[in-house]
Amino acid sequence: MILELADIRILPGQQTAFDAAIQQGLTQVIAHAKGFRGYKVNKGIESPERYVLMIFWDTLENHTIDFRQSAAFAEWRSIVGPFFASAPVVEHFDLLVKSA
Repeated sequence: MILELADIRILPGQQTAFDAAIQQGLTQVIAHAKGFRGYKVNKGIESPERYVLMIFWDTLENHTIDFRQSAAFAEWRSIVGPFFASAPVVEHFDLLVKSA
């Protein structure tokens, strides 16, 4: 399983609207993507405009090709993109170790 980690910074004062938008985009768009396995979203306490989005995929290609090169990606960005203060920083990770 692959972890996609997106560090998202939104425009100040938009937290409530973004909270709803990211949930909408995840449930209506990303949750239906090939290879999707789940997600977590954390929002900053000290930096309230910062969010960390974690999406779990079967393979790297499920995110980078199947999703990113589909019409669903454009739909996702149309929902959450207007809130971005800058482009999210996105990286992918393999699981090294896990607690029980």
